[in-house]
Amino acid sequence: MRSSLVPQSRFISRVLRHAPASIGLSLDDAGWADIDTLLGAAAAHGVVLDRMTLDEIVATNDKQRFAIDATGTRIRANQGHSIDVDLGLVPVEPPQRLFHGTATRYLQAILRDGLHRGRRRHVHLSTDVDTARRVGARHGMPAVLGIQAHAMHTAGHMFYRADNGVWLVDHVPRRFIDYPINASQYVSADIDTPET
Repeated sequence: MRSSLVPQSRFISRVLRHAPASIGLSLDDAGWADIDTLLGAAAAHGVVLDRMTLDEIVATNDKQRFAIDATGTRIRANQGHSIDVDLGLVPVEPPQRLFHGTATRYLQAILRDGLHRGRRRHVHLSTDVDTARRVGARHGMPAVLGIQAHAMHTAGHMFYRADNGVWLVDHVPRRFIDYPINASQYVSADIDTPET
């Protein structure tokens, strides 16, 4: 995505995932918003956004954050909501292992208490270390945790896969979290080695 589109993409993400009411926008139960209404509300709040620009943001967003429905008239965020929406996701069996990117300052709490969704509706997991590291880097010095996804699934935890490939789960208990990938780089962060 062109760097000049990042502010508009962030605006759309905030509105569709967290704060539609901040611009007077309504989402349906599945998180869909009328595109024309979104464009009008954005303009009324000083965000220059036309349909061609919106289509480019949706098509070129490297995280594939957004989807436009088959009619071409509605848009929604693929995942990451802090508001109550039903994306219609069905449980699926995850791969053996997934990864979670975070910042080193959160490691102590995660390795003690597990991963919790916080204000979001799910914990987000990646299929590869590089993606997880990029996610973690958005929050500070990155740390990547291995998640024993298949073992969690076998123990009864439900996994979902968003349209953009992000894996979602309600929480990850500590026992299913592996010590950070490349743990030696976190020695200075004063992280205690978890018991096995």
